[in-house]
Amino acid sequence: MKKWTVLLSALLLLTLCACGGTTEDGLQLESAGSELYTEEDLNDAAQVVRQCFQETFSGCTMTALRYPGDQTEVFQRWAERYDADQAVVVTSDFDVDESGGDGSLNPNSTYSDWEWVLVRDEGGQWTVQTWGY
Repeated sequence: MKKWTVLLSALLLLTLCACGGTTEDGLQLESAGSELYTEEDLNDAAQVVRQCFQETFSGCTMTALRYPGDQTEVFQRWAERYDADQAVVVTSDFDVDESGGDGSLNPNSTYSDWEWVLVRDEGGQWTVQTWGY
């Protein structure tokens, strides 16, 4: 019986940690939680991605935004590459209208797991450094 109680408690904790924040436009940030970053850190990164997307990807609609989890070694490599203290990778899905965005995307298509790499110095603002597959 004690084993079941521990298992159910762990599942409840995992469920609570999987909650994500919502960006200003109402798009839900899906997150498995993080031991590296606070929910506020992740929401700030998500908002920077949304803003960059809106400014750069005309004719496209973001349909999902995710923090797939801590990838400490990957984050460290990205931070070193851009001479920053911290890095994070967020993924998104988006639809492209008939215009093909800026012409470099396939018209009338959907892109999934598009990566956004953001960096910052400790306590600073996130900035998008690169994106793509």
